[in-house]
Amino acid sequence: MTPHLPATVSSSTRAAASSTRGHHPHLLDAPAAAAPHHRRRRRRRVPGCLRPRGATTVRCCAAAAPAPQAAVRARAAEAVTTTRVFVVSDLHTDYPENMEWVRRLPAEVGAGEGDGVDALVVAGDVAETRDNFARTMEVLRERFGAVFYIPGNHDLWLRREGGRYMDSLEKLTALLDACSELGVDTGPRMIGDLGIIPLFSWYHKSFDKEKDVNSVRVPSLEMACKDFHACKWPSDLANDDESLALYFDKLNDKNHDAIEEVKNSSKQILTFSHFVPRQELCPEKRMLYYPYLPKVIGSDFLERRLRDIHSNRKDGSACHVFGHTHFCWDSVVDEIRYVQAPLAYPRERKRRMNSEGWLPFCVYRDGFNPEIYPALWSDYYNKNKREPENTQLAPWVARHFAKYHKFH
Repeated sequence: MTPHLPATVSSSTRAAASSTRGHHPHLLDAPAAAAPHHRRRRRRRVPGCLRPRGATTVRCCAAAAPAPQAAVRARAAEAVTTTRVFVVSDLHTDYPENMEWVRRLPAEVGAGEGDGVDALVVAGDVAETRDNFARTMEVLRERFGAVFYIPGNHDLWLRREGGRYMDSLEKLTALLDACSELGVDTGPRMIGDLGIIPLFSWYHKSFDKEKDVNSVRVPSLEMACKDFHACKWPSDLANDDESLALYFDKLNDKNHDAIEEVKNSSKQILTFSHFVPRQELCPEKRMLYYPYLPKVIGSDFLERRLRDIHSNRKDGSACHVFGHTHFCWDSVVDEIRYVQAPLAYPRERKRRMNSEGWLPFCVYRDGFNPEIYPALWSDYYNKNKREPENTQLAPWVARHFAKYHKFH
């Protein structure tokens, strides 16, 4: 049965689609998909989320209210031993607005007190240059007791580095060295009772198993995806086959002993990557303005690896955080919870239901937060069956391409 699709899209979505006329946008710089129409609903409150200083609204944090002195003392005692883990991806602090958002995070969030700690998991795409990356991570390190990081594709771009690095692998080494100097974790370790495991990954075309949409003409991957030009690889590695995905997956082998130690020490584990581990965590191609998107987002090797790590965990004790596509997401698939909490580009935040006030998202507070947070696309697929064989364009996508061809 075909799920209900919107007859109209919002004016902001129409404006975003119109803005792409006259050029071929980078697939992750442009609106990749429009929003299925539904009534905006009140956001569920999530205890323990941070509010950037100067933010005018808070959608996921309960408002403070006067409390009896005994209750205040009780909460203070609880704070001493509370472990909280926040997640975010795709900071893109080359945009001044995004760097300002990072700087507005509460400065008092630091090393915690007693046995308590606030940790931040950053799932890639921090900044395009090494210098902006270091500045960003330094600010985050000042605000959190622990910061974890895994590289994204934008982090390995070379186009603005002025010949500083021979290739993207050399830049990767430089970023990991900077993390070591700043005290940012890029390997597995325990935070309180939670095991946190970063997973290196890269995408490969064969990740895409769903039927192609051939009814419209779109730019090739090489034209649309800047990675093909902004990254540089040794001759035996390339974006157009599985070699890069295999190379990055094998980087995780060096952490084998540390991963096994975390698996043996904790009943709750959070793994995280930049890239997408399952195609179900991206809208169907017929919903996308760029139907080739699934060919450059994910890795089967990543999913196999995280499944092995989480193999003996059940009852809400397994979570994987990812980034890259800029779609807010929260869903459970085969007993693992998958979360994407992207800051994304400033123009993207203006047209999504999740404002920037809900970030960074608190996924763990002495146990995984059981609340599934509102996210447009995962909400849609939590209620509607996926139809990978259906290649009929969603109405808003069909209108977009009709306008595009009208002017070209």
